[in-house]
Amino acid sequence: MNLAVHGQEGDIKQANSYYEDPHKALGKFDFVMANPPFNVDKVDMERIKDDPRFPYGMPRVDNANYIWIQLFLSSLNDTGKAGFVMANSAADARASELEIRKQIIESRVVDVMISIASNFFYTVTLPCTLWFFDKSKQDTDRHDKVLFIDARHLYQQVSRAHREFTPQQLEFLANIARLYRGETPENRHDSADLLKTKFPDGEYVDVPGLCKVATIEEIEAQGWSLNPGRYVGVATQETEDFDFMQRFTELNDALEILNAEAHQLEERIAENVAKILENTV
Repeated sequence: MNLAVHGQEGDIKQANSYYEDPHKALGKFDFVMANPPFNVDKVDMERIKDDPRFPYGMPRVDNANYIWIQLFLSSLNDTGKAGFVMANSAADARASELEIRKQIIESRVVDVMISIASNFFYTVTLPCTLWFFDKSKQDTDRHDKVLFIDARHLYQQVSRAHREFTPQQLEFLANIARLYRGETPENRHDSADLLKTKFPDGEYVDVPGLCKVATIEEIEAQGWSLNPGRYVGVATQETEDFDFMQRFTELNDALEILNAEAHQLEERIAENVAKILENTV
């Protein structure tokens, strides 16, 4: 229906993406765009551990985030590009997920990482991260670099429980990447003034609190984290009056996110303890 509404055609097939590959997608596509479910558990990893779509191996945790990430990457051809939404926790995940992330970073395909604020989904309140892969960048001067953008403070408040980007904000974020890549910015949504305030010379520069280009060595020094907040730093702010209720609401939203994450961790710990007890009885 979505394809029809937009006047597009597609080869749609029903399948379980973890275990099936109906499109024979390995190394096939120019572009991949996806919004997978976050933190899926109970995937039978033993069943797919030798599948060539997952070249960096299976995570040892009961979480499918790095199965999805590898699936998107392995579907690209030699010059393919991918953009997808991922749980915020995946950018900093440790243990076996860190080992997979390290290999992906070392393959020089990670191009841009963008942090997004909470409440951008109607069904999920947690913040997320946008990942962008570009296999063609290995032949450019960007091959050893990753652009990090922290967009958590960039949004339009639609309602108390929902936020979104305006067309101008989306164009501004895209133009940061265009400047980084040496491309000409667009101005179809009147973002030129916003871009000029941050990049007055019309060229990419690191902007504290907004964006930072990090080398592979800098990423290694940060424990192979792909969390933009670790790199962009904090913007310099002038002393000024502020709206107490707005700030209080923002802090309360942040507290709700932390409480939700803590609850998820409690549930996972309880499940793991139960499995351990079952195996020892």
